[in-house]
Amino acid sequence: MSRQQILTLIAMASINFSSMICYSILGPFFPSEAKKKGVSQAMIGLIFGIYALCTLVGSLLLGKYIVQIGAKFMIVAGLFVSSGCTVLFGFLDQVSDGTVFIVLCFITRCINAIGFSAAVTASFAVLAKVFPDNIATVLGFMEIFTGLGLILGPPLGGWLYQSFGYEIPFVFMGCLLFATVPLNLWILPRCVCFCYCLPSSHGDRPNSFLRLCTRIKILLICFVVFTLSSGLGFLDATLSIFAIEKLNLSAGSVGLLMIGLSLPYGAASPVFGVISDKYPSNRKWMMVIGGMATAVSFCFLGPLPVFHIRSQLWLTVLMLIVVGFSLCMTCIPTFAEMIACAHENGFEEGLSTLGLVSGLFSAVWSAGMFFGPTIGGYITQALNFEWSAGVQGAIAFLAVRNSMSQKANRTDRSLSEGEKSPLLPKTDHLRVDVS
Repeated sequence: MSRQQILTLIAMASINFSSMICYSILGPFFPSEAKKKGVSQAMIGLIFGIYALCTLVGSLLLGKYIVQIGAKFMIVAGLFVSSGCTVLFGFLDQVSDGTVFIVLCFITRCINAIGFSAAVTASFAVLAKVFPDNIATVLGFMEIFTGLGLILGPPLGGWLYQSFGYEIPFVFMGCLLFATVPLNLWILPRCVCFCYCLPSSHGDRPNSFLRLCTRIKILLICFVVFTLSSGLGFLDATLSIFAIEKLNLSAGSVGLLMIGLSLPYGAASPVFGVISDKYPSNRKWMMVIGGMATAVSFCFLGPLPVFHIRSQLWLTVLMLIVVGFSLCMTCIPTFAEMIACAHENGFEEGLSTLGLVSGLFSAVWSAGMFFGPTIGGYITQALNFEWSAGVQGAIAFLAVRNSMSQKANRTDRSLSEGEKSPLLPKTDHLRVDVS
């Protein structure tokens, strides 16, 4: 790798790690802390979900105007806003219970989400620009740091909460995220690649989200991404309460339990990234097999009451490990497939297209992160965790079924066209007449 590529990887790795560790600290203790404030399970899910909803809107807007704004400014400003909101969230336990607490949670999470969407959307576009031929491998490498953030966040947050109270985890993580701001200010100007991220007068004509979303293949990949993030968001909002009430675990133990999901995800990401880049024809099968495994593991996570199996710690840990591997297998090829599909359908190679694809990817991911905790929290409150986990498994199975149906239709169409083609090539009519 060149010096510019190495510096880019360092910058993007710092963003992935610090952002994910800040995002994941809420899982072990915030749901129970919110319950003490008189917040219902459905409202807790909405507090988790509103973050994703604002990230969705921010990703679409910022992805469309990334050429005009500039990727470097989006990254630095996004990190600054997100770190400040993380620190502020740690002082919300000082406000009164009920409506005031809920409203301030919503406001802080919304602003935090906009900053997060700016940094992540720009980072996806920059990686695709700097590593155009190895995007899946690089994303797999980046997911190591995403996995490390998800691994360290819950246990570290749970330990800080048990040792020092509610404020310290957010203050500590917010300061860690803020430390990446001067780091990226120092690194990014020295990367030659960021000259591509400045507005240019040629080569980056504006494209349309509507035109991109009219492609059936893009929509199917988006649905797969939606199911992945929906499952992760669902676990963030509901797993801790299930583990505390059904498995009798403490907040610190819940943080360790979540390692069962994030550790295999981070460990397998570079492997699946290399496979995706070396064998691009296998990306569809990776998404199908990973989606099927995700559907089955969610059904046994509770497990689903129709199986008449009692909830046990070992079974929950095993299913979380399977979910981690299957989500990784399904997620890694999706971004590279979306870029390839956009280029196949006439979108030019440039920052404008990369911004659209990364914005759409982040928006769909955020839509799932909103749907998962919101609907999952409502079903958990109305029924229980076991049934809501089964619903997540059914959604993942539906995505797999649609992908396989599209693949079968494409095969049938190609066979049909082959049957209609003439067995012998057309001859020149003049030559036939002369003979």
